[in-house]
Amino acid sequence: MPERGQTTAEDRITGAAEPHGPVAVRRTGALVTLVLGGLTAVPALSMDMYLPALPEVTDALSSPAATVQLTLTACLLGMALGQLVVGPMSDRWGRRRPLLVGLLVYVIATATCAFAPTAELLIGFRLLQGLAGAAGIVIARAIVRDLYDGVAMARFFSTLMLISGVAPVAAPLIGGQVLRFTDWRGIFVVLTVVGTALTLLVWRRLPETLAPGKRHGGGTVEALRTMRSLLADRVFTGYMIAGGFAFAALFAYISASPFVIQEIYGASPQTFSLLFGVNSVGLIAAGQLNGKVLVGRISLNKVLAIGLAMITTAAVALLLMTTGVLGDVGLFPVAAGLFVLMSSMGLTLPNTQSLALLRTPHAAGSASALLGTTSFLIGAVASPLVGIAGEDTAVPMAVVQLVCALAAVACFVGLCRPWQHEPTQEADH
Repeated sequence: MPERGQTTAEDRITGAAEPHGPVAVRRTGALVTLVLGGLTAVPALSMDMYLPALPEVTDALSSPAATVQLTLTACLLGMALGQLVVGPMSDRWGRRRPLLVGLLVYVIATATCAFAPTAELLIGFRLLQGLAGAAGIVIARAIVRDLYDGVAMARFFSTLMLISGVAPVAAPLIGGQVLRFTDWRGIFVVLTVVGTALTLLVWRRLPETLAPGKRHGGGTVEALRTMRSLLADRVFTGYMIAGGFAFAALFAYISASPFVIQEIYGASPQTFSLLFGVNSVGLIAAGQLNGKVLVGRISLNKVLAIGLAMITTAAVALLLMTTGVLGDVGLFPVAAGLFVLMSSMGLTLPNTQSLALLRTPHAAGSASALLGTTSFLIGAVASPLVGIAGEDTAVPMAVVQLVCALAAVACFVGLCRPWQHEPTQEADH
């Protein structure tokens, strides 16, 4: 029987509030959910609002497309490396302080991007923006692990996908409209305003969720030891890498689609933004199907397998279309293939995170850092590869997506081995 002030497994699953202690948050609170959704939307806001401007940035800074795409890679790389630092810090000092510092630096770095005179400086500023923005991503996941367990955690991740999924729908649409009235620098001004608002909301409304008694007192050596023990868990590592390759397939689409849709198929920035928004709606819908219908009725591993199969099928179809095997298919079939690929992420990403974090209740911040860092590093490698053959072909994008999909499947089957799991590892701990 749990002692007074402790939370039972049933409490964690049902989303009951902490009965005692310093954690002053109701797990079912709508405001907390909205704040966490905003924090998880940081990558989409930082990258997707900027996507319609990529061809304009190429012209304005007189740089090749491959160099301008490195501004995306730099932001992604910064988010990857930043999580390795912020995650263990949040396990040691709690969630609020590292989060607020990261958001403040994010606002400053984003404002600086608006004044970058060259592509090289913009790449550097975007790296700093990513390093700071990592705080929101990694700490939001750690907070979810503080508050939820089992199937409830998977459902909550799907709820966050509904909220944060508005960002990839709205961001390119907003970016396209901003470009009607100003140049690409105005997009970073809008991002600065958004970052400031999110910082104020966190400062005023998001309480601490990690009790002092659950914090780790060690320094860098202890953090590295914790991460090493997490990586020694074959199943955790399998979910981590599988999720990373799935995210890389998604980021190959994010990085290449402005040039594929606008340069190869001749669509306007507004048409591109509309198509990007439709694909994001598909991701949101799949995420809600995952959280509201599938999770709890079908094992998380089976839902994850379905998502990976859909990604692989879509990548094969895109490769056949872009290589001309199916003839001159035009924009619509390619857009349909990208829709299926992006929608499948709603079945894949929440479940890889949930299945991995289920194994790490003792070090949620460090585990969240490893999950995020792996995804962003693999995505950062995939991003330049999609433009390796220039701006006149979409074949590299499709090849990268298929390779990433097959690698994700291989990790899921070879490392996770879901048929060997005990049911309690997928259900309510």
